[in-house]
Amino acid sequence: MHTANPPYAARRARVAALLGANAVAIVPTAPQQPRNRDSDHPYRHDSYFYYLTGFSEPNAWLVLTADGRSTLFCQPKDLEREIWDGIRLGPDAAPAALGVDEAYSVAELDSRLPRLLENTRTVWYPFATHAGLESRIDGWLQKVRARVRHGALAPDAQRDLCAILDEMRLIKDAHELDIMRRAARISAGAHVRAMQRSAAMLRAGQDVREFHLEAELLHEFRQHGSQAPAYGSIVAAGANACVLHYRADAAPIRDGELVLIDAGCELDGYASDITRTFPANGRFTGPQRALYELVLASQQAAIDATRPGARFTDPHDATVKVLTQGMLDLGLIDKNQHGTLQDAIASRAYFAYYMHRTGHWLGMDVHDCGSYVEPGEIGQVSERRDPLSGEIIKDRPSRILRPGMALTIEPGLYVRPSDKAPKEFWNIGIRIEDDAIVTDTGCELITRDAPVDPDAIEALMRG
Repeated sequence: MHTANPPYAARRARVAALLGANAVAIVPTAPQQPRNRDSDHPYRHDSYFYYLTGFSEPNAWLVLTADGRSTLFCQPKDLEREIWDGIRLGPDAAPAALGVDEAYSVAELDSRLPRLLENTRTVWYPFATHAGLESRIDGWLQKVRARVRHGALAPDAQRDLCAILDEMRLIKDAHELDIMRRAARISAGAHVRAMQRSAAMLRAGQDVREFHLEAELLHEFRQHGSQAPAYGSIVAAGANACVLHYRADAAPIRDGELVLIDAGCELDGYASDITRTFPANGRFTGPQRALYELVLASQQAAIDATRPGARFTDPHDATVKVLTQGMLDLGLIDKNQHGTLQDAIASRAYFAYYMHRTGHWLGMDVHDCGSYVEPGEIGQVSERRDPLSGEIIKDRPSRILRPGMALTIEPGLYVRPSDKAPKEFWNIGIRIEDDAIVTDTGCELITRDAPVDPDAIEALMRG
């Protein structure tokens, strides 16, 4: 996608202003990845590069200088290759299309980069994101140093550009939020479609497999313009839902079991991430509903805790409190062994059934970039001993939530067969996940076009 949309130029200007005097920033896009002989994986740009350019072709580089000048290196026009691989923007058209100051063929990268680095003090690039990038930069710096007898100065500092870009990407602008809301609507429709297909096929007496429901997701994603799934779709029937990163496979979807679907589309470079758990036949059993309503109540507690000024960990703590009390009430946690609610939380008795965090940042990447520690409080470190592993954990103050941050809210319960769990709950896995944008007063859930209320799910699946 080629665009001269103003957000990209404004972002480049913001980055340039933060580089410091006599500095250069280098940002490559992602390489193409071979799948097997004569076949590549579907291409996906690097998120940092796209954030600053809106340019999705492979084999491209962006160079920014502290004075705000931007140079793009991209694939040259090549009529023969374009017959096979598609039309290229090319260096001549890039400045007008992308708003960069200059553009050159990527074939000139090695000859031009040393001159761009010459007489600068600092070179910025994203650390630990591109294999071989450090050695490539070393090679350019060697060429700069080879000219010191001619009066050239070489950079004497290298800094991680992720530190700047992660902070910028953590607060979404209006352009980004618009795309994320559209992605969420598409993904919610896909979940609705999968729920209805499951019930309809079972009513018709057909053999239903996980891949049938995955097919519904993929159809709905592409039908509405999404370029791809944002991650490998999880479609987990019955006991498979107790495997957190289970992938959609060929297991049968059986009448009377639950289905957990964790799936979201990527639209114009931005991810959505939804999980819904529903009865395959459209009707919850008593034990299924009891656990489902507990997870839903814990999610509501987390939603209520997601507001500006709160800490990133507050929704998780709210979830754990509700889930742990519910597990004590339902007999999943033995009151005689673990004592009060506070005792059970302190000993992490809930961890046998709830072993992940309640959310993560969301944006261009499903697990988006951005520190989970409040930057001004990094030095405030406290230590505690984990009651389960015995290791010493170093805690730092959690991030303060601010308007424009986007995150998931996704509590769950996963009950594997054991002598500690009541048998009616065995092999039930439930997760409910929504995407939230922090607002001035609380949070906006952008994925609720897919229902979470159990009565609403049953009504939807009857229709």
